[in-house]
Amino acid sequence: MAVDEAIMESVEAQIVPPTLRIYGWSPPAVSLGRFQEVDQQVDTAALHQRGWGLVRRPTGGRAILHDDEVTYSVCVPQDQIEDGHSVIRSYRCLSRGIQQGLELLGVEAELGRESPAVDGKGSGHQQSAICFSHSTRADMVAAGRKIAGSAQVRRNGTILQHGSVPITLDISDHLAVMPGDGSSNKPESLRQAAVGVSHMLGRDVSYDELAEALVAGFSQALAVELQTGELSAQEQARAEHLSAHKYGTEAWNLTVPSRRTTSSAGRQ
Repeated sequence: MAVDEAIMESVEAQIVPPTLRIYGWSPPAVSLGRFQEVDQQVDTAALHQRGWGLVRRPTGGRAILHDDEVTYSVCVPQDQIEDGHSVIRSYRCLSRGIQQGLELLGVEAELGRESPAVDGKGSGHQQSAICFSHSTRADMVAAGRKIAGSAQVRRNGTILQHGSVPITLDISDHLAVMPGDGSSNKPESLRQAAVGVSHMLGRDVSYDELAEALVAGFSQALAVELQTGELSAQEQARAEHLSAHKYGTEAWNLTVPSRRTTSSAGRQ
């Protein structure tokens, strides 16, 4: 999360070009949506016992267990993409990269059709705290099941959109660390709601295979030639500062913030 924000700041300041970042997690970790409650939704003791992490995202939505997956983030000025001033239309534009990447592997996917949950609180009825238990118009769906979840934040005309594309989904692990209230999180419901790329294809998919497909998909969908790059010294220093003073602190990760008026060729 710290690196994503550091890149966003550099793109916002026009120090670097629009950037696609592809990464994974070691050890696994749960990321909370910006305004998501921790109590009764995430079992922090279970996370600690497993040696897994917990971090609050700068974006909205619900909790994601990042384990066997490819994570992506895109930072781009809203003026540089189609319909960038519209939240849902910019989701559709940027998510075409995921859709194209999955199609390169043989997975037919499309954006969901329900209203986007921008604050992670749902529509008023009891819902699971788990992101992959429910799909919105900001998520990719394959064969009726969620196969990629995304979230977005905007600042000074710059968009950060990032998300999770699971290779496999271990339902028992999800429920162990995100048990909810016992009624909203049911194993069979989660199995029917979400799916990993390997399951859809009926074969093992490696991290590198999925990552390469997503890079190619974004390049095709956005009609850009991506060039591999590294974090600048400034981005690295900024990410380390954000990690130490923000994303690595209980004050950020365990406390729900007050709401503020923020809309919650490239580089790979």
